Amino acid sequence: MESFIHKSPMPGIDRWFRTNIIYRTDCFNQKKYILVTRDITEKVEAERAVYTEKERLRVTLQSIGDAVIATDKSGSIISLNPIAEQLTGWSEQEAKGKNAQEVFHIISEKTREVCEDPVQKVLDSGNIIGLANHTALISKDGTERPIADSAAPIKDEAGVIHGAVLVFRDVTGEKLRHEEIEYLSYHDSLTGLYNRRFFEEELNRMDVERNLPITLIIGDVNGLKLINDAFGHLVGDRLLQKAAVAIKQACRVDDIVARWGGDEFVIILPKTNQKSAVELMQRIRNSCTEAEIEAIKLSISLGYETKEKADEYISDVLKSAERNMYKNKLQESQSMVGSAIKVIHSTLFEKNQREAEHSRRVAKISKNIAKAMGLPEAKVNEMETIGLMHDIGKIAIAETILEKTGELTEEEWTEIHRHPEVGYRILSTSNDTVEIARYVLAHHEHFDGSGYPSHIKGEDIPLQARILAVADAFDALTSKRVHRAAYSLPYAIKVLQNNAGKQFDPEVVKIFIEKVLTDSDGMESK
Repeated sequence: MESFIHKSPMPGIDRWFRTNIIYRTDCFNQKKYILVTRDITEKVEAERAVYTEKERLRVTLQSIGDAVIATDKSGSIISLNPIAEQLTGWSEQEAKGKNAQEVFHIISEKTREVCEDPVQKVLDSGNIIGLANHTALISKDGTERPIADSAAPIKDEAGVIHGAVLVFRDVTGEKLRHEEIEYLSYHDSLTGLYNRRFFEEELNRMDVERNLPITLIIGDVNGLKLINDAFGHLVGDRLLQKAAVAIKQACRVDDIVARWGGDEFVIILPKTNQKSAVELMQRIRNSCTEAEIEAIKLSISLGYETKEKADEYISDVLKSAERNMYKNKLQESQSMVGSAIKVIHSTLFEKNQREAEHSRRVAKISKNIAKAMGLPEAKVNEMETIGLMHDIGKIAIAETILEKTGELTEEEWTEIHRHPEVGYRILSTSNDTVEIARYVLAHHEHFDGSGYPSHIKGEDIPLQARILAVADAFDALTSKRVHRAAYSLPYAIKVLQNNAGKQFDPEVVKIFIEKVLTDSDGMESK
């Protein structure tokens, strides 16, 4: 008998048949053929559906992003998809027939103990289970990866278990992101130290009798605002980073160092008495002497307080430490700022020789005008200092702008116009130069109110600033600039006269022309 399957040859008829050919020999020894044909369309379509479903499952398992391992009812592996091969280090051919626990070797990341076999657990219970947190897969070559997800039983329609399927994924990236988020939630992103949130939680946790005496130290970086104004916030950030390193290096391993906020740092010292705290603060000061930013020495004002009795409030100890820090800062900050201003001024002159020479000439001219106006000797000498300092704000202006030979853009002019305000912010940080700061701020104001930055006019402009404006303009006119040659003395005088009452105080212009320029000493100032 022969048998074959064929499709209906009739056009338009989509049916499948199985034909059996039976051979028989009759009584006359003649061969006879019996053809039996059956319509098997439904069976063919059912087989096709099963094949399609199997292929869909195969392709899905091959392309899915998760790893999949399937076992029979004894826990022996029957298939692995490519991701499972990659994560376990076993090929499907190698793994087939092996017990799942041999291929799917998992341990607890915390205890390092071998985890219970999830496949056997599923086969025994018949329930879907999830892997415990902090589970790691050890691959064939010993590589360890954190994994997550679940195992489930494979059941038929009657609920009989025929095997299990493991679905898992590598969560290394998720774990790293979680750790990063957790790190950022308790750490300051700039310095890498603990942040205020962590400090407050840790302070409450450590405020127990067994940690007595507990000492708290608060430190405040001196001159941060000055550094930000003079050199920009990126340099200020570097200053804070150097401060963090200096503090951390001086502390012990178990000490808690945190950035309290802005320019302040705080340290928790468990089981630390006052003597040890004072020694630690000295180590911090010693570390500071070895650190500098833009030639300015790092300076941190420190204060401490110690909790020695259990009934003392730790919040009161913290406030007392802060008060003690501010007492020290009153003196230390002014000393540091005064030195820093001198460094900034020297830095400007070193960077730009033309600005240095201009400021020295303006200082002499300003002093001569003040003297000719009959101001007291102290004010005359002050005018010389004002002249030297008047352009200190240009430390924050890019050299490419200050030395540009072509015409400045609108944005570059805006940048140039910042320098009186920057100079004011720098100089106002020190008690010694706070008055000078007012005059520097106003030295580009015009007598008619058309100047900058505040558009004040007339005698609302401090006299020192009005004197400085004439001296500054005269030197600018009669000196060679990057974009032009120096103007003649007669031309400069004419410009001053034409702008008297507009840009300049007419009285200052008159005295300058009549008394300073005609005086031999005044001429020598140029």
